[in-house]
Amino acid sequence: MPTQLAGAMRLDVDWLDYAILAVYFAVVLGIGLAARRSVRTSLDFFLSGRSLPAWITGLAFVAANLGATEILGMAANGAQYGLYTVHWYWIGAIPAMVFLGIVMMPFYYGSKVRSVPEFLLRRFGPSSHLLSSIIFSVSSVLIAGVNLYALAIVMKALLGWSLWLSIVVAAAFVLAYILLGGLSSAVYNEVLQFFVILAALIPLTVVGLKRVGGWDGLSGSLGSAHGGDFMTAWGGTGVGSANPLGANWLTIVLGLGFVMSFGYWTTNFAEVQRALSAKSASAARRTPLIAAFPKILIPAVVVVPGLIAAVVEPNLGRDGSQYNDAIPMLMGELLPNGVLGIAVTGLLAAFMAGMAANISSFNTVFTTDIWQPYIKPRMSDAHYLRVGRVVTVVGVVAGIGTAFIASSFSNIMAYLQTLFSFFNVPLFAVFILGMFWKRMSPAAGFWGLLAGTAAAMLNYFWLYQGGVISIPSDQGANFVSSIVAFVAGVVVSVAVTLMTRPKPAEELQGLVHGTRAPDAEEPAEPGDAVWYRRPAVLGWAAVVAAAACYVPFWA
Repeated sequence: MPTQLAGAMRLDVDWLDYAILAVYFAVVLGIGLAARRSVRTSLDFFLSGRSLPAWITGLAFVAANLGATEILGMAANGAQYGLYTVHWYWIGAIPAMVFLGIVMMPFYYGSKVRSVPEFLLRRFGPSSHLLSSIIFSVSSVLIAGVNLYALAIVMKALLGWSLWLSIVVAAAFVLAYILLGGLSSAVYNEVLQFFVILAALIPLTVVGLKRVGGWDGLSGSLGSAHGGDFMTAWGGTGVGSANPLGANWLTIVLGLGFVMSFGYWTTNFAEVQRALSAKSASAARRTPLIAAFPKILIPAVVVVPGLIAAVVEPNLGRDGSQYNDAIPMLMGELLPNGVLGIAVTGLLAAFMAGMAANISSFNTVFTTDIWQPYIKPRMSDAHYLRVGRVVTVVGVVAGIGTAFIASSFSNIMAYLQTLFSFFNVPLFAVFILGMFWKRMSPAAGFWGLLAGTAAAMLNYFWLYQGGVISIPSDQGANFVSSIVAFVAGVVVSVAVTLMTRPKPAEELQGLVHGTRAPDAEEPAEPGDAVWYRRPAVLGWAAVVAAAACYVPFWA
């Protein structure tokens, strides 16, 4: 964090601001204590006993993603790339969330798996299962560290807290409420955090727009400084054209809109876990679809502040500052005491939601997919519950250690997208083939996953960073890495499948499209015929609404 920017943003925080923070922390721990009474088994701890209603899991689904990576990262993208950032929502999230709810959740929930890697165990066998479990565990800890680092940026800038104090305080509270109440505590806190986050970001956006002369003033200022395409969604994205994002429409649609977004939303267990905790298959399918509607509107309170920051501080991202500073800088510039307390509380809520999502998914995957099958099988349920709590502590401590890796990136969203291209995209390539192609063999799952991950890393570290190929930006390189990872995963999977034996057809029931597990039937819930309880209707409505959002920003 540049010291000159931190000093400029510093505000004198009074007793009211700290009182708001104290009340929030007390409520968070209170929810953890209340949820503790419901934790009796490992299923309660890891998946809330599969008992939560769809509206709770839906809000938790979107809140789990609305962490530091979303708020600081997307605001940084807005300041650096302009309105191109909306692609991460309307084409880079909504279609994949709809696909998860309509197509993939019946497989996940119907097979009664406790995690995404466990689905790979049933479809492909132990090799793919263990590899994906290790990859996911590593990526979860790295992403948890991003949330802690982002928190440190804000606390250091606005409150004067040291880097270590900020990281340890937030980590301690997340650890406390997950240890107490498991996933239930995390989910109910995420619902609370969703509304606290909005209470922080909406006033910041409104005051910021007033400061820069409204939308017309914002568009005029940024258009003059960065060119007319900066305030459009698709302007300048023709193949061979130059634009701030460093990508063309093909890499946006294929790299972000298909490969990267589907890889993240359909296989990232930090999100899927919320849907798996729902009380029925119908509720599980509706979880990402309910989340899609608030997700459509999030750019208004995340991307727009980044655009405002680019006007208020024209040198943002230069002269030693970072694009990650966009939100903290705006808070320091625009918010008075009292309102600052709400804003800081909202950011704390976002960081804790993001970290809790990754830690709760990490403890589930490590315990159920690594410890139980490969290290200590056939132990009592109480043993795995204890291990889950111990692993929670380990995950938080490891997240503290990885927080400093993120500090080397001026835009933490670029760092996150790099991780997704390495880990989530190859997993999606294997999943999508395995779900729709009965012939795909167990060996193909392992080698496809390994090849995709290796190809993405090779493209990024050797070809892009080594200067072998020229790509204008880190984000553009991530889109290309995602395409490379997907193609490599699919090609290797197909090639290995043709040389190896598939699983017997009877072992694929409920795991491949067109088959159904013998015990997958569930009684219909009361009201399932109502339109808002129909996944297909909800899904199409979300896709149409997201597409309509592009109209005002079409170039």
